[in-house]
Amino acid sequence: MTDRPGAAFAPRRAARDYDAIVIGSGMSGGWAAKELCERGLRTLVLDAGRPFDPVADAREHVPPWEMRFRGLGDRRATEARQPVQRRSVSFDEQSARFWIDDAVHPYTTAEGRPFNYFRPSHVGGKSIMWGRQVYRLSDADLGANLRDGVGVDWPVRYAQLAPWYDHVERYIGVSGQAERLASLPDGVFLPPMAMTPPERHLRDRVARAFGSARRVTIGRVAVLTRAHGGRAPCHYCGPCQRGCSTLSYFSSPNVTLPAAQGTGRMELRANTVVREVVWDGRLGRVRGVRALDAVSREELEFTARVVFLCAGALESARLLLLSTSSAFPDGLANGSGQVGRNVMDHIKGAGASARFEGWDDVLPEGVRPNGIYLPSFRNARADGRDRHADFPRGYAFQGGAGRQDWRAHLAAPGLGAALKRALVEPGPWTFGWEARGEMLPRESNRLTLHPTKVDPWGIPVAHFDVRWSDAELAMHRDMARAAVEMLEAAGAVDIRPFERPSVPGSTNHEMGTARMGRDPRTSVLDAYNRAHDVPNLFVTDGACMTSSPCQNPSLTYMALTARAVDHAVRLLGRREL
Repeated sequence: MTDRPGAAFAPRRAARDYDAIVIGSGMSGGWAAKELCERGLRTLVLDAGRPFDPVADAREHVPPWEMRFRGLGDRRATEARQPVQRRSVSFDEQSARFWIDDAVHPYTTAEGRPFNYFRPSHVGGKSIMWGRQVYRLSDADLGANLRDGVGVDWPVRYAQLAPWYDHVERYIGVSGQAERLASLPDGVFLPPMAMTPPERHLRDRVARAFGSARRVTIGRVAVLTRAHGGRAPCHYCGPCQRGCSTLSYFSSPNVTLPAAQGTGRMELRANTVVREVVWDGRLGRVRGVRALDAVSREELEFTARVVFLCAGALESARLLLLSTSSAFPDGLANGSGQVGRNVMDHIKGAGASARFEGWDDVLPEGVRPNGIYLPSFRNARADGRDRHADFPRGYAFQGGAGRQDWRAHLAAPGLGAALKRALVEPGPWTFGWEARGEMLPRESNRLTLHPTKVDPWGIPVAHFDVRWSDAELAMHRDMARAAVEMLEAAGAVDIRPFERPSVPGSTNHEMGTARMGRDPRTSVLDAYNRAHDVPNLFVTDGACMTSSPCQNPSLTYMALTARAVDHAVRLLGRREL
Protein backbone atom coordinates (compact mmCIF):
# COMPACT_ATOMS: atom_id res chain seq x y z
CA MET A 1 0.00 0.00 0.00
CA THR A 2 1.23 3.50 -0.84
CA ASP A 3 -0.36 5.94 1.58
CA ARG A 4 2.39 7.99 3.21
CA PRO A 5 2.09 11.65 2.16
CA GLY A 6 5.09 12.54 0.07
CA ALA A 7 6.77 9.21 0.74
CA ALA A 8 9.71 8.65 -1.56
CA PHE A 9 9.74 5.63 -3.84
CA ALA A 10 12.07 2.88 -2.75
CA PRO A 11 12.79 1.08 -6.03
CA ARG A 12 15.51 -1.48 -6.40
CA ARG A 13 16.71 0.49 -9.39
CA ALA A 14 16.53 4.18 -10.12
CA ALA A 15 13.07 5.31 -11.26
CA ARG A 16 12.77 6.77 -14.74
CA ASP A 17 10.65 9.82 -15.31
CA TYR A 18 8.44 10.49 -18.34
CA ASP A 19 5.80 12.99 -19.33
CA ALA A 20 3.23 10.22 -19.77
CA ILE A 21 2.86 6.50 -19.12
CA VAL A 22 0.47 4.37 -21.16
CA ILE A 23 -0.44 0.95 -19.75
CA GLY A 24 -1.42 -1.36 -22.58
CA SER A 25 -0.56 -1.16 -26.27
CA GLY A 26 -3.70 -2.36 -28.00
CA MET A 27 -6.58 -0.48 -29.59
CA SER A 28 -6.67 2.32 -27.01
CA GLY A 29 -3.06 2.20 -25.86
CA GLY A 30 -1.73 2.57 -29.40
CA TRP A 31 -3.89 5.62 -29.97
CA ALA A 32 -2.87 7.14 -26.63
CA ALA A 33 0.81 6.62 -27.50
CA LYS A 34 0.45 8.15 -30.97
CA GLU A 35 -1.49 11.19 -29.81
CA LEU A 36 0.71 11.85 -26.76
CA CYS A 37 3.96 11.54 -28.70
CA GLU A 38 2.73 13.69 -31.56
CA ARG A 39 1.77 16.35 -29.02
CA GLY A 40 5.38 16.42 -27.80
CA LEU A 41 5.21 14.24 -24.67
CA ARG A 42 7.93 11.73 -23.85
CA THR A 43 5.84 8.61 -23.42
CA LEU A 44 6.51 5.19 -21.92
CA VAL A 45 4.27 2.37 -23.16
CA LEU A 46 4.14 -0.73 -20.97
CA ASP A 47 2.71 -4.07 -22.06
CA ALA A 48 2.67 -7.41 -20.26
CA GLY A 49 2.93 -9.33 -23.53
CA ARG A 50 5.87 -10.31 -25.67
CA PRO A 51 7.15 -8.14 -28.55
CA PHE A 52 5.29 -8.37 -31.86
CA ASP A 53 6.57 -7.64 -35.36
CA PRO A 54 3.60 -7.03 -37.69
CA VAL A 55 5.45 -8.44 -40.72
CA ALA A 56 7.67 -11.18 -39.31
CA ASP A 57 5.06 -12.51 -36.88
CA ALA A 58 2.08 -12.53 -39.26
CA ARG A 59 0.93 -15.97 -40.42
CA GLU A 60 -1.94 -15.17 -42.77
CA HIS A 61 -0.29 -16.71 -45.85
CA VAL A 62 0.59 -20.11 -44.35
CA PRO A 63 -1.49 -22.72 -46.25
CA PRO A 64 -3.06 -25.68 -44.40
CA TRP A 65 -0.69 -28.22 -45.92
CA GLU A 66 2.27 -26.41 -44.36
CA MET A 67 0.74 -26.59 -40.87
CA ARG A 68 1.58 -29.46 -38.59
CA PHE A 69 -2.09 -30.26 -37.97
CA ARG A 70 -3.31 -29.06 -41.39
CA GLY A 71 -5.07 -26.09 -39.81
CA LEU A 72 -7.16 -28.16 -37.43
CA GLY A 73 -4.82 -27.54 -34.50
CA ASP A 74 -3.39 -29.74 -31.78
CA ARG A 75 -6.64 -30.31 -29.94
CA ARG A 76 -5.06 -32.21 -27.08
CA ALA A 77 -2.55 -29.43 -26.39
CA THR A 78 -5.03 -26.58 -26.71
CA GLU A 79 -7.57 -28.29 -24.48
CA ALA A 80 -4.88 -28.73 -21.84
CA ARG A 81 -3.19 -25.32 -22.12
CA GLN A 82 -5.79 -23.01 -23.73
CA PRO A 83 -9.24 -24.40 -22.87
CA VAL A 84 -10.76 -20.90 -22.70
CA GLN A 85 -8.84 -19.15 -25.46
CA ARG A 86 -9.70 -21.86 -27.99
CA ARG A 87 -13.38 -20.84 -27.71
CA SER A 88 -12.67 -17.52 -29.41
CA VAL A 89 -13.83 -17.24 -33.03
CA SER A 90 -10.35 -15.82 -33.78
CA PHE A 91 -8.51 -18.89 -32.49
CA ASP A 92 -6.94 -21.35 -34.94
CA GLU A 93 -3.73 -23.32 -35.35
CA GLN A 94 -1.75 -20.24 -36.41
CA SER A 95 -3.36 -17.59 -34.19
CA ALA A 96 -3.12 -19.77 -31.06
CA ARG A 97 0.27 -18.18 -30.38
CA PHE A 98 -1.41 -14.78 -30.03
CA TRP A 99 -3.52 -15.92 -27.07
CA ILE A 100 -2.35 -16.47 -23.51
CA ASP A 101 -1.82 -19.84 -21.85
CA ASP A 102 -4.80 -20.33 -19.53
CA ALA A 103 -2.75 -22.52 -17.25
CA VAL A 104 -0.37 -19.61 -16.62
CA HIS A 105 -3.01 -16.84 -16.50
CA PRO A 106 -5.95 -18.26 -14.51
CA TYR A 107 -9.12 -16.58 -13.33
CA THR A 108 -12.16 -17.76 -11.41
CA THR A 109 -15.94 -17.44 -11.75
CA ALA A 110 -18.93 -17.64 -9.43
CA GLU A 111 -20.44 -21.11 -9.29
CA GLY A 112 -22.91 -21.69 -12.09
CA ARG A 113 -21.99 -18.44 -13.86
CA PRO A 114 -19.36 -19.15 -16.51
CA PHE A 115 -17.42 -16.32 -18.13
CA ASN A 116 -15.02 -16.47 -21.09
CA TYR A 117 -12.02 -14.21 -20.57
CA PHE A 118 -9.99 -13.95 -23.79
CA ARG A 119 -6.54 -12.36 -23.37
CA PRO A 120 -3.77 -11.62 -25.88
CA SER A 121 -0.16 -12.64 -25.33
CA HIS A 122 1.69 -9.89 -27.19
CA VAL A 123 2.21 -6.19 -27.82
CA GLY A 124 -0.74 -4.83 -29.79
CA GLY A 125 -3.27 -6.85 -27.84
CA LYS A 126 -6.47 -7.91 -29.54
CA SER A 127 -6.01 -5.31 -32.28
CA ILE A 128 -4.20 -8.16 -34.08
CA MET A 129 -7.11 -10.64 -33.91
CA TRP A 130 -10.14 -8.34 -33.83
CA GLY A 131 -13.00 -8.49 -36.35
CA ARG A 132 -12.19 -4.96 -37.65
CA GLN A 133 -15.85 -3.88 -37.66
CA VAL A 134 -16.16 -0.16 -36.82
CA TYR A 135 -19.44 1.63 -36.17
CA ARG A 136 -20.27 4.96 -34.59
CA LEU A 137 -22.64 5.31 -31.65
CA SER A 138 -25.69 7.50 -32.13
CA ASP A 139 -27.45 10.01 -29.91
CA ALA A 140 -30.10 7.35 -29.28
CA ASP A 141 -27.36 5.04 -27.96
CA LEU A 142 -25.74 7.68 -25.79
CA GLY A 143 -29.09 8.80 -24.37
CA ALA A 144 -30.55 5.34 -23.76
CA ASN A 145 -29.64 5.07 -20.08
CA LEU A 146 -31.27 8.41 -19.30
CA ARG A 147 -34.31 7.57 -21.42
CA ASP A 148 -34.81 4.12 -19.86
CA GLY A 149 -33.78 4.94 -16.31
CA VAL A 150 -31.03 2.31 -16.42
CA GLY A 151 -27.55 2.81 -14.96
CA VAL A 152 -26.29 6.40 -15.25
CA ASP A 153 -26.40 8.89 -18.10
CA TRP A 154 -23.49 9.16 -20.52
CA PRO A 155 -21.71 12.51 -19.96
CA VAL A 156 -21.18 12.96 -23.73
CA ARG A 157 -23.40 13.09 -26.79
CA TYR A 158 -22.78 12.43 -30.47
CA ALA A 159 -21.96 16.03 -31.37
CA GLN A 160 -19.02 15.93 -28.97
CA LEU A 161 -17.71 12.62 -30.35
CA ALA A 162 -18.29 13.21 -34.07
CA PRO A 163 -15.07 15.23 -34.71
CA TRP A 164 -13.04 12.52 -32.99
CA TYR A 165 -14.71 9.77 -34.98
CA ASP A 166 -13.72 11.75 -38.07
CA HIS A 167 -10.16 12.09 -36.79
CA VAL A 168 -9.78 8.36 -36.18
CA GLU A 169 -11.46 7.19 -39.39
CA ARG A 170 -9.36 9.47 -41.57
CA TYR A 171 -6.23 8.02 -40.05
CA ILE A 172 -6.98 4.29 -39.87
CA GLY A 173 -8.91 3.95 -43.13
CA VAL A 174 -12.48 2.63 -43.00
CA SER A 175 -14.26 0.97 -45.89
CA GLY A 176 -18.01 1.53 -45.85
CA GLN A 177 -21.19 2.77 -47.46
CA ALA A 178 -23.00 5.94 -46.33
CA GLU A 179 -26.65 5.19 -45.51
CA ARG A 180 -27.97 8.36 -43.81
CA LEU A 181 -29.40 6.48 -40.85
CA ALA A 182 -29.97 8.31 -37.57
CA SER A 183 -29.35 5.06 -35.69
CA LEU A 184 -25.98 4.48 -37.42
CA PRO A 185 -24.21 7.76 -38.21
CA ASP A 186 -22.11 7.79 -41.38
CA GLY A 187 -18.38 8.29 -41.24
CA VAL A 188 -15.34 9.08 -43.36
CA PHE A 189 -15.23 6.14 -45.76
CA LEU A 190 -12.95 4.55 -48.29
CA PRO A 191 -14.77 2.75 -51.15
CA PRO A 192 -17.08 0.00 -49.85
CA MET A 193 -16.46 -3.67 -50.46
CA ALA A 194 -18.90 -5.31 -52.87
CA MET A 195 -21.86 -7.37 -51.78
CA THR A 196 -22.49 -10.74 -53.39
CA PRO A 197 -25.64 -11.19 -55.52
CA PRO A 198 -27.58 -13.02 -52.76
CA GLU A 199 -26.65 -10.28 -50.28
CA ARG A 200 -27.93 -7.56 -52.62
CA HIS A 201 -31.07 -9.61 -53.16
CA LEU A 202 -31.58 -9.92 -49.39
CA ARG A 203 -31.02 -6.17 -48.93
CA ASP A 204 -33.67 -5.29 -51.51
CA ARG A 205 -36.24 -7.82 -50.31
CA VAL A 206 -35.86 -6.82 -46.66
CA ALA A 207 -36.29 -3.14 -47.56
CA ARG A 208 -39.39 -3.99 -49.59
CA ALA A 209 -40.93 -6.07 -46.80
CA PHE A 210 -40.02 -4.01 -43.74
CA GLY A 211 -39.33 -0.50 -45.01
CA SER A 212 -36.47 1.87 -44.31
CA ALA A 213 -36.23 0.83 -40.64
CA ARG A 214 -34.31 -2.31 -41.70
CA ARG A 215 -31.38 -1.32 -43.88
CA VAL A 216 -28.92 -4.04 -44.89
CA THR A 217 -25.54 -2.56 -45.77
CA ILE A 218 -21.98 -3.75 -46.32
CA GLY A 219 -19.97 -3.86 -43.10
CA ARG A 220 -17.93 -0.84 -42.09
CA VAL A 221 -14.50 -2.28 -41.62
CA ALA A 222 -10.99 -0.99 -40.79
CA VAL A 223 -9.52 -2.72 -43.86
CA LEU A 224 -8.15 -0.70 -46.77
CA THR A 225 -9.82 -0.91 -50.17
CA ARG A 226 -7.21 1.40 -51.67
CA ALA A 227 -3.73 2.52 -50.68
CA HIS A 228 -3.91 4.75 -47.62
CA GLY A 229 -1.27 6.30 -45.38
CA GLY A 230 1.53 4.34 -47.02
CA ARG A 231 -0.27 1.00 -46.54
CA ALA A 232 -1.37 -1.33 -49.31
CA PRO A 233 -4.99 -2.27 -49.98
CA CYS A 234 -6.32 -5.64 -48.89
CA HIS A 235 -5.80 -8.53 -51.32
CA TYR A 236 -8.58 -10.72 -49.83
CA CYS A 237 -6.40 -13.58 -48.60
CA GLY A 238 -8.77 -14.26 -45.71
CA PRO A 239 -7.45 -15.24 -42.25
CA CYS A 240 -7.02 -11.77 -40.72
CA GLN A 241 -6.85 -13.18 -37.18
CA ARG A 242 -3.32 -14.39 -37.95
CA GLY A 243 -1.94 -10.88 -38.53
CA CYS A 244 -1.48 -8.84 -41.70
CA SER A 245 2.00 -8.58 -43.20
CA THR A 246 0.78 -6.05 -45.81
CA LEU A 247 -0.51 -3.78 -43.00
CA SER A 248 -3.84 -3.56 -44.85
CA TYR A 249 -5.99 -3.60 -41.75
CA PHE A 250 -5.73 -1.43 -38.69
CA SER A 251 -3.87 -2.67 -35.65
CA SER A 252 -1.69 -0.77 -33.25
CA PRO A 253 1.54 -2.51 -34.41
CA ASN A 254 0.53 -1.81 -38.02
CA VAL A 255 -0.38 1.85 -37.60
CA THR A 256 -0.38 3.79 -34.34
CA LEU A 257 2.69 2.38 -32.58
CA PRO A 258 4.93 3.02 -35.63
CA ALA A 259 3.57 6.58 -35.75
CA ALA A 260 4.45 7.08 -32.09
CA GLN A 261 7.87 5.49 -32.62
CA GLY A 262 8.51 7.81 -35.55
CA THR A 263 8.35 10.86 -33.29
CA GLY A 264 11.36 9.67 -31.31
CA ARG A 265 9.43 10.25 -28.10
CA MET A 266 8.08 6.76 -27.37
CA GLU A 267 9.74 4.03 -25.37
CA LEU A 268 7.92 0.71 -25.67
CA ARG A 269 8.61 -1.89 -23.01
CA ALA A 270 7.20 -5.38 -23.56
CA ASN A 271 7.08 -8.20 -20.97
CA THR A 272 6.33 -5.68 -18.24
CA VAL A 273 3.61 -6.56 -15.75
CA VAL A 274 2.23 -3.47 -14.01
CA ARG A 275 1.35 -4.28 -10.41
CA GLU A 276 0.21 -0.91 -9.09
CA VAL A 277 -0.56 2.64 -10.12
CA VAL A 278 1.04 4.63 -7.30
CA TRP A 279 -0.98 7.26 -5.46
CA ASP A 280 0.88 10.16 -3.84
CA GLY A 281 -1.19 11.56 -0.97
CA ARG A 282 0.90 14.72 -0.65
CA LEU A 283 0.46 15.66 -4.29
CA GLY A 284 -3.11 14.38 -4.48
CA ARG A 285 -2.46 12.51 -7.72
CA VAL A 286 -0.69 9.44 -9.05
CA ARG A 287 3.08 9.57 -9.43
CA GLY A 288 3.66 6.58 -11.67
CA VAL A 289 3.59 2.80 -11.64
CA ARG A 290 5.27 -0.17 -10.04
CA ALA A 291 5.92 -3.09 -12.35
CA LEU A 292 7.76 -6.37 -12.75
CA ASP A 293 9.84 -7.62 -15.63
CA ALA A 294 7.96 -10.77 -16.64
CA VAL A 295 11.16 -12.53 -17.71
CA SER A 296 13.84 -11.48 -15.19
CA ARG A 297 11.41 -10.77 -12.30
CA GLU A 298 13.22 -7.47 -11.74
CA GLU A 299 11.13 -4.91 -9.87
CA LEU A 300 10.69 -1.66 -11.77
CA GLU A 301 9.33 1.78 -11.07
CA PHE A 302 8.47 4.61 -13.45
CA THR A 303 7.12 8.09 -12.86
CA ALA A 304 5.15 10.49 -15.05
CA ARG A 305 2.95 13.58 -14.97
CA VAL A 306 -0.03 11.73 -16.45
CA VAL A 307 -1.04 8.07 -16.69
CA PHE A 308 -3.31 6.53 -19.33
CA LEU A 309 -4.76 3.16 -18.36
CA CYS A 310 -5.54 1.19 -21.54
CA ALA A 311 -5.07 -2.44 -20.51
CA GLY A 312 -8.59 -3.55 -21.49
CA ALA A 313 -11.81 -3.27 -19.50
CA LEU A 314 -11.06 -6.23 -17.27
CA GLU A 315 -7.33 -5.79 -16.69
CA SER A 316 -7.71 -2.04 -16.13
CA ALA A 317 -10.30 -2.71 -13.43
CA ARG A 318 -8.10 -5.36 -11.83
CA LEU A 319 -5.18 -2.93 -11.73
CA LEU A 320 -7.30 -0.20 -10.13
CA LEU A 321 -8.50 -2.67 -7.49
CA LEU A 322 -4.90 -3.74 -6.84
CA SER A 323 -3.77 -0.11 -6.36
CA THR A 324 -4.87 0.48 -2.79
CA SER A 325 -3.88 3.15 -0.27
CA SER A 326 -5.34 4.80 2.82
CA ALA A 327 -7.02 7.28 0.48
CA PHE A 328 -8.39 4.47 -1.68
CA PRO A 329 -8.68 1.32 0.47
CA ASP A 330 -11.06 -0.26 -2.05
CA GLY A 331 -8.96 0.53 -5.09
CA LEU A 332 -7.61 3.57 -6.88
CA ALA A 333 -10.24 6.04 -8.16
CA ASN A 334 -12.93 3.93 -6.49
CA GLY A 335 -14.59 6.50 -4.27
CA SER A 336 -17.88 5.66 -5.97
CA GLY A 337 -17.49 1.92 -5.39
CA GLN A 338 -18.10 1.37 -9.10
CA VAL A 339 -14.69 0.00 -10.13
CA GLY A 340 -15.15 -3.57 -11.30
CA ARG A 341 -18.93 -3.27 -11.52
CA ASN A 342 -21.23 -3.13 -14.56
CA VAL A 343 -19.31 -5.73 -16.58
CA MET A 344 -20.93 -5.89 -20.02
CA ASP A 345 -20.54 -7.91 -23.21
CA HIS A 346 -22.76 -8.40 -26.24
CA ILE A 347 -25.06 -11.39 -26.17
CA LYS A 348 -24.89 -13.52 -29.32
CA GLY A 349 -25.69 -17.08 -30.40
CA ALA A 350 -29.01 -16.40 -32.16
CA GLY A 351 -29.65 -16.15 -35.87
CA ALA A 352 -30.29 -18.39 -38.85
CA SER A 353 -28.65 -20.03 -41.85
CA ALA A 354 -30.27 -20.70 -45.22
CA ARG A 355 -29.67 -21.39 -48.87
CA PHE A 356 -30.36 -19.19 -51.89
CA GLU A 357 -31.13 -20.67 -55.29
CA GLY A 358 -29.73 -19.13 -58.44
CA TRP A 359 -26.59 -17.25 -59.44
CA ASP A 360 -24.90 -20.52 -60.41
CA ASP A 361 -22.68 -18.66 -62.88
CA VAL A 362 -21.21 -16.33 -60.21
CA LEU A 363 -18.20 -17.15 -58.04
CA PRO A 364 -16.97 -15.16 -55.01
CA GLU A 365 -13.73 -13.25 -55.60
CA GLY A 366 -11.15 -14.01 -52.91
CA VAL A 367 -12.03 -14.19 -49.24
CA ARG A 368 -13.67 -10.88 -48.36
CA PRO A 369 -12.60 -9.82 -44.84
CA ASN A 370 -16.03 -8.42 -44.14
CA GLY A 371 -19.73 -9.23 -44.16
CA ILE A 372 -23.05 -7.47 -44.33
CA TYR A 373 -24.55 -5.50 -41.48
CA LEU A 374 -28.13 -4.81 -40.43
CA PRO A 375 -28.21 -2.01 -37.82
CA SER A 376 -30.46 -2.18 -34.81
CA PHE A 377 -34.15 -1.76 -35.57
CA ARG A 378 -35.55 -2.59 -32.12
CA ASN A 379 -35.79 0.28 -29.63
CA ALA A 380 -33.65 2.33 -32.01
CA ARG A 381 -35.56 5.60 -31.95
CA ALA A 382 -34.54 8.30 -29.50
CA ASP A 383 -38.24 9.17 -28.96
CA GLY A 384 -39.02 5.60 -27.82
CA ARG A 385 -41.87 5.14 -30.32
CA ASP A 386 -40.52 1.74 -31.39
CA ARG A 387 -40.18 0.37 -27.86
CA HIS A 388 -40.39 -3.42 -27.51
CA ALA A 389 -42.51 -4.77 -24.69
CA ASP A 390 -40.01 -7.39 -23.45
CA PHE A 391 -36.66 -5.60 -23.55
CA PRO A 392 -35.42 -2.00 -23.73
CA ARG A 393 -32.41 -2.13 -26.05
CA GLY A 394 -31.46 -3.41 -29.50
CA TYR A 395 -29.38 -5.78 -31.57
CA ALA A 396 -27.69 -5.83 -34.96
CA PHE A 397 -27.05 -8.63 -37.44
CA GLN A 398 -23.73 -9.54 -39.05
CA GLY A 399 -23.28 -12.27 -41.64
CA GLY A 400 -22.92 -12.95 -45.32
CA ALA A 401 -23.36 -15.25 -48.29
CA GLY A 402 -20.87 -17.52 -50.00
CA ARG A 403 -20.71 -20.65 -52.09
CA GLN A 404 -19.86 -24.01 -50.63
CA ASP A 405 -16.33 -25.11 -51.52
CA TRP A 406 -14.01 -28.04 -50.82
CA ARG A 407 -14.37 -27.59 -47.07
CA ALA A 408 -17.93 -28.91 -47.30
CA HIS A 409 -16.45 -32.29 -48.28
CA LEU A 410 -13.94 -32.67 -45.44
CA ALA A 411 -16.01 -35.45 -43.88
CA ALA A 412 -17.49 -36.78 -47.12
CA PRO A 413 -17.09 -40.53 -47.83
CA GLY A 414 -15.34 -41.88 -50.90
CA LEU A 415 -12.15 -41.24 -52.83
CA GLY A 416 -10.87 -41.10 -56.37
CA ALA A 417 -12.03 -39.08 -59.36
CA ALA A 418 -15.58 -38.47 -58.15
CA LEU A 419 -14.37 -36.98 -54.89
CA LYS A 420 -11.80 -34.83 -56.69
CA ARG A 421 -14.49 -33.43 -58.98
CA ALA A 422 -16.70 -32.66 -55.98
CA LEU A 423 -13.87 -30.77 -54.32
CA VAL A 424 -13.45 -28.33 -57.21
CA GLU A 425 -17.09 -27.89 -58.16
CA PRO A 426 -18.68 -24.96 -56.28
CA GLY A 427 -21.78 -25.76 -54.28
CA PRO A 428 -24.92 -23.66 -53.79
CA TRP A 429 -25.03 -20.19 -52.30
CA THR A 430 -25.45 -20.39 -48.54
CA PHE A 431 -26.15 -17.59 -46.12
CA GLY A 432 -25.83 -17.13 -42.40
CA TRP A 433 -26.18 -14.30 -39.95
CA GLU A 434 -26.06 -13.86 -36.23
CA ALA A 435 -27.18 -11.01 -34.00
CA ARG A 436 -25.25 -9.21 -31.28
CA GLY A 437 -27.36 -7.52 -28.64
CA GLU A 438 -26.86 -4.87 -26.00
CA MET A 439 -26.37 -5.90 -22.39
CA LEU A 440 -27.75 -3.63 -19.69
CA PRO A 441 -25.35 -2.22 -17.09
CA ARG A 442 -25.97 -3.81 -13.70
CA GLU A 443 -23.84 -3.31 -10.61
CA SER A 444 -24.23 -6.98 -9.65
CA ASN A 445 -22.24 -8.03 -12.73
CA ARG A 446 -18.76 -7.48 -11.47
CA LEU A 447 -15.09 -8.31 -11.34
CA THR A 448 -13.37 -8.60 -7.99
CA LEU A 449 -9.99 -9.85 -6.78
CA HIS A 450 -9.82 -13.46 -5.68
CA PRO A 451 -8.93 -13.56 -1.97
CA THR A 452 -6.32 -16.35 -2.23
CA LYS A 453 -5.59 -17.33 -5.84
CA VAL A 454 -2.67 -15.53 -7.52
CA ASP A 455 -0.95 -15.55 -10.90
CA PRO A 456 2.73 -16.54 -11.42
CA TRP A 457 3.83 -13.06 -10.32
CA GLY A 458 1.98 -13.28 -7.04
CA ILE A 459 -0.80 -10.91 -8.10
CA PRO A 460 -4.40 -11.77 -7.14
CA VAL A 461 -6.37 -13.04 -10.14
CA ALA A 462 -9.72 -11.76 -11.36
CA HIS A 463 -12.94 -13.31 -10.13
CA PHE A 464 -16.12 -12.85 -12.21
CA ASP A 465 -19.76 -12.92 -11.20
CA VAL A 466 -21.64 -12.12 -14.41
CA ARG A 467 -24.91 -13.34 -15.89
CA TRP A 468 -27.50 -12.35 -18.48
CA SER A 469 -30.71 -10.76 -17.23
CA ASP A 470 -34.23 -11.58 -18.37
CA ALA A 471 -34.02 -8.58 -20.73
CA GLU A 472 -31.05 -9.99 -22.64
CA LEU A 473 -32.60 -13.45 -22.82
CA ALA A 474 -35.89 -12.03 -24.12
CA MET A 475 -33.91 -10.11 -26.73
CA HIS A 476 -32.08 -13.29 -27.66
CA ARG A 477 -35.35 -15.07 -28.46
CA ASP A 478 -36.43 -12.15 -30.63
CA MET A 479 -33.12 -12.28 -32.54
CA ALA A 480 -33.82 -15.77 -33.85
CA ARG A 481 -37.39 -14.92 -34.82
CA ALA A 482 -36.31 -11.80 -36.69
CA ALA A 483 -33.52 -13.66 -38.50
CA VAL A 484 -36.02 -16.19 -39.85
CA GLU A 485 -38.72 -13.71 -40.85
CA MET A 486 -36.30 -11.67 -42.95
CA LEU A 487 -34.86 -14.74 -44.69
CA GLU A 488 -38.41 -15.87 -45.45
CA ALA A 489 -39.18 -12.45 -46.92
CA ALA A 490 -36.07 -12.77 -49.10
CA GLY A 491 -37.19 -16.13 -50.50
CA ALA A 492 -34.41 -18.20 -48.93
CA VAL A 493 -34.86 -21.96 -48.63
CA ASP A 494 -33.78 -24.54 -46.06
CA ILE A 495 -33.91 -21.90 -43.30
CA ARG A 496 -32.41 -23.17 -40.07
CA PRO A 497 -32.68 -20.95 -36.98
CA PHE A 498 -30.35 -21.32 -34.02
CA GLU A 499 -30.82 -19.98 -30.53
CA ARG A 500 -28.21 -20.74 -27.92
CA PRO A 501 -27.22 -17.81 -25.67
CA SER A 502 -23.50 -17.22 -25.61
CA VAL A 503 -21.52 -17.39 -22.39
CA PRO A 504 -20.83 -13.83 -21.17
CA GLY A 505 -17.44 -12.69 -22.46
CA SER A 506 -17.70 -14.78 -25.63
CA THR A 507 -18.24 -11.84 -27.98
CA ASN A 508 -14.94 -10.36 -26.78
CA HIS A 509 -16.55 -6.92 -26.37
CA GLU A 510 -15.96 -6.56 -22.64
CA MET A 511 -17.06 -3.15 -21.36
CA GLY A 512 -17.89 -1.30 -18.17
CA THR A 513 -15.95 -1.68 -14.86
CA ALA A 514 -14.95 2.04 -14.62
CA ARG A 515 -17.82 3.88 -16.25
CA MET A 516 -18.03 7.50 -17.36
CA GLY A 517 -20.69 9.63 -15.73
CA ARG A 518 -21.68 13.08 -14.57
CA ASP A 519 -21.72 12.36 -10.83
CA PRO A 520 -18.55 11.27 -8.95
CA ARG A 521 -20.78 9.44 -6.48
CA THR A 522 -22.05 7.00 -9.13
CA SER A 523 -19.27 6.88 -11.74
CA VAL A 524 -15.50 6.59 -12.00
CA LEU A 525 -14.66 8.87 -14.96
CA ASP A 526 -15.78 12.26 -16.19
CA ALA A 527 -16.75 13.34 -19.71
CA TYR A 528 -13.08 13.32 -20.79
CA ASN A 529 -12.25 9.88 -19.35
CA ARG A 530 -10.42 11.45 -16.42
CA ALA A 531 -10.92 9.81 -13.03
CA HIS A 532 -13.16 11.93 -10.81
CA ASP A 533 -10.93 11.14 -7.84
CA VAL A 534 -7.50 11.26 -9.51
CA PRO A 535 -6.79 14.35 -11.64
CA ASN A 536 -3.94 12.91 -13.73
CA LEU A 537 -5.36 9.43 -14.40
CA PHE A 538 -7.27 8.66 -17.62
CA VAL A 539 -8.97 5.37 -18.50
CA THR A 540 -9.88 5.12 -22.19
CA ASP A 541 -10.40 1.43 -22.99
CA GLY A 542 -13.67 -0.50 -22.75
CA ALA A 543 -13.77 0.06 -18.99
CA CYS A 544 -15.09 3.58 -19.58
CA MET A 545 -18.29 2.49 -21.35
CA THR A 546 -21.46 3.62 -19.58
CA SER A 547 -23.67 1.28 -21.61
CA SER A 548 -23.04 -1.30 -24.30
CA PRO A 549 -24.80 -0.30 -27.54
CA CYS A 550 -24.89 -3.25 -29.92
CA GLN A 551 -22.34 -1.79 -32.36
CA ASN A 552 -18.80 -3.18 -32.24
CA PRO A 553 -17.19 -0.78 -29.73
CA SER A 554 -13.53 -0.40 -30.76
CA LEU A 555 -14.01 2.73 -32.89
CA THR A 556 -15.55 4.46 -29.89
CA TYR A 557 -12.59 3.51 -27.69
CA MET A 558 -10.20 5.04 -30.21
CA ALA A 559 -12.23 8.25 -30.56
CA LEU A 560 -12.57 8.65 -26.79
CA THR A 561 -8.82 8.08 -26.38
CA ALA A 562 -7.86 10.75 -28.90
CA ARG A 563 -10.31 13.16 -27.27
CA ALA A 564 -8.95 12.39 -23.79
CA VAL A 565 -5.37 12.99 -24.87
CA ASP A 566 -6.34 16.35 -26.36
CA HIS A 567 -7.93 17.29 -23.03
CA ALA A 568 -4.95 16.04 -21.01
CA VAL A 569 -2.48 18.00 -23.13
CA ARG A 570 -4.55 21.17 -22.72
CA LEU A 571 -4.56 20.66 -18.95
CA LEU A 572 -0.81 20.09 -18.97
CA GLY A 573 -0.32 23.27 -20.98
CA ARG A 574 -2.26 25.21 -18.35
CA ARG A 575 -0.22 23.50 -15.60
CA GLU A 576 -3.36 21.90 -14.19
CA LEU A 577 -1.84 18.39 -14.14
